[in-house]
Amino acid sequence: MIIAGLGCRRGAPAASIEAAVMAALREAGLARTALGGLATAASKTTEPGMRDAAHAFSLELRGLTPEALRAVAGGCVTHSPRVMEMLGVPSLAEAAALAGAGPGAILIQARVTIAGEATCALARGLA
Repeated sequence: MIIAGLGCRRGAPAASIEAAVMAALREAGLARTALGGLATAASKTTEPGMRDAAHAFSLELRGLTPEALRAVAGGCVTHSPRVMEMLGVPSLAEAAALAGAGPGAILIQARVTIAGEATCALARGLA
């Protein structure tokens, strides 16, 4: 099961979020059909761009608690000072991918960024 972890600036359009997902899949050598779900911080699930991107991919957007994100922060490989200050994790996209994919998940694609608006990372779960 592959989970796309997502991050975005407030008001980011769905097109940027979708482009970040597609770029991460390309980098990982995976097809769009490999995705089993999308995950982000619970506070980001109300962003219209996030909801619209989830609809475009026909996937559930799972919102994760700050505690769940921080629990997997050690598995993040990139670091955003802004995200660290706001959420307490080095990378929202990477932490969301790992937490969303479940216990024992492995990060298979580090965060990619599109136009400074959206980020995506990919993790493989054991289920």
